[in-house]
Amino acid sequence: MENPEKFLSEKYPELPGSRPVERAVAKKIRKGEKGPQTKEERVEAYLERLEDIIKDKRGFGLLKYAILEKYITKYEEIPESYWKAQEEEMRRRGEAADWTQATEEQREEIKRKTAEAVLTDQRASLEQWLDYFASSDSDHIPRSLKYWVFRSILNLQELVKKKEDGREYIEFPRRSRGTVKPYPDINYEALAYVVDAMVKKLQGQGIEFGYDIQPEEQEVFLKFLQKQDFAKLYAWANELMQPIPKHLLPVTDGKWIKYEQGSDPQELVKTIRGKGTGWCTAGLNTARTHLKGGDFYVYYSLDDNGEPTMPRIAIRMEGHDKIAEDPRGIAYKENLDPYMGPILEEKLKEFGPVGDAYKKKSADMRRLTEIENKTGRNETLGREDLVFLYELESPIEGFGYRRDSRIQELRSQRNPEKDQLIIFQCTKEQIAHNPAEINANTKAYVGKLEPGIFDFIQKYNIEHVYTEFPEGRLKFKTIRLESGLKQAADYRKALQKGNYHLSEWTDDLLSRMKPSERKKETNLKLVILSVADMGFKQGATTREIYARAKELGLELASAEAGPELRLQYDEQPKGDYVLIGMESIADRDGRPRVFSVHRDDDGGAWLHGNSGPPDDWWTPGNRWAFVSRKF
Repeated sequence: MENPEKFLSEKYPELPGSRPVERAVAKKIRKGEKGPQTKEERVEAYLERLEDIIKDKRGFGLLKYAILEKYITKYEEIPESYWKAQEEEMRRRGEAADWTQATEEQREEIKRKTAEAVLTDQRASLEQWLDYFASSDSDHIPRSLKYWVFRSILNLQELVKKKEDGREYIEFPRRSRGTVKPYPDINYEALAYVVDAMVKKLQGQGIEFGYDIQPEEQEVFLKFLQKQDFAKLYAWANELMQPIPKHLLPVTDGKWIKYEQGSDPQELVKTIRGKGTGWCTAGLNTARTHLKGGDFYVYYSLDDNGEPTMPRIAIRMEGHDKIAEDPRGIAYKENLDPYMGPILEEKLKEFGPVGDAYKKKSADMRRLTEIENKTGRNETLGREDLVFLYELESPIEGFGYRRDSRIQELRSQRNPEKDQLIIFQCTKEQIAHNPAEINANTKAYVGKLEPGIFDFIQKYNIEHVYTEFPEGRLKFKTIRLESGLKQAADYRKALQKGNYHLSEWTDDLLSRMKPSERKKETNLKLVILSVADMGFKQGATTREIYARAKELGLELASAEAGPELRLQYDEQPKGDYVLIGMESIADRDGRPRVFSVHRDDDGGAWLHGNSGPPDDWWTPGNRWAFVSRKF
């Protein structure tokens, strides 16, 4: 694309002189680089800075937190008109008495619970865009267009249907202050279509439409394209991406077609565009990129004429023998639909060890479908079913960009309080909700963490601890500390032997860590919990987190807990990141650092050296490991 930054500086005239761009330019100059001279160069410096932040896991976490805090509606911002509409809705449902007879405190509780539910959905709707643009799945989108799309999304509500002069159409209404409406959903196919068109426009090329796009529809699209109106373009594309007819979903007969690496992308695109798959590969530019990188497999099920024309599964390869990303389906967020599990499972066998990596996802989807069917038949779910559904042992993994929507749908039909009795195999009285209720018969704790709580938990050896069920589960991990002297060289050797990854600062911290000498083998019981679990719903500094840990009955770990946890935490789930609550170690530049253990999305296990000054800020989702205090 020729000078894409010019497009942004013209589209948003205030951008080159904005404060974020000024900061990016200043950083570039501080690094000894030449300062940008033109508006386009200033915008380019800003986009480069954003890219660097997103590539850094902690940097992206802080950026994401800041954006969500700024753009997600606060409870206090919800206008009174919304609550009046809610009250009117209760009257229509015949629930007016529940409201009119409630006390002020009860009304406030109802309002807060309602707000929590809708604002959680709003947060997730914006979070999906942030996660997508930070992932390699969006690499085919030029960064200038990522900025254009995301800036547009921040001003839009979810898609709605409208009717005017007898004509039905869809649109994304503009957001207003205090709205509880979600942000637009991601339709990857529609997004790819719009991005393709913008790329061609900026390159001075003509737009090619599918054979089934009528002239009047083409004219409307070109008008929106000329104005660079993302909201209108995206609504247009969403309207034309029709899903598979419901009666054809159970049809599993069909065939796989392989599109060879380097082949004509038009051949692939014409078979999936307009079929409502939601796949970004329906965009010509994306398909070209994908086929340049490797082979591409699509499974087509039979249509009403008995022809294999309905795309259901896509497998993108890196070269000829490596699966580049999770296989995609046509369900919500590109998860597999309930009927395609066995088809994919059989296909993955052809890829040998490469396909084995997807066995858990395939098994999880099959298990979820079984539970969905049981629920549909009103059958009782057993303990193992519930442990799986509530993801108490491991996350349910699917093949889409986001969690399978059936997980939440099935949970919404359950009574969590009753399910806890089955899961914990106890009576209602054996679940404590505050420290005063804990006794020798307590089997589980579900409630707020209060001062000294971990003294009680350790005293009565309570295994199941949640701040909220099921999301707020605390992890207990006991690691073995061997007797004898263990130095940095011993840890390096053990970590390298186990194929663990070491980040830039890890080796520096290992060399500065004091050797540990023990007379006998001992065990260290770690408690892994989030900043939010500790009561900091808006985040906190390292100093505040350490002080709260002590208040709750936890202690700092010795530095060796970092490499030892890495060596002994093979069950750590993908995407998990745990910081070690420890006395910081000064690195070679004199900056305080702490260890952290991480398993990336590809399964790689890391030992990091994180920045750890007392005033460093941590988001609510950051997780820390502390030691249970000894009696």
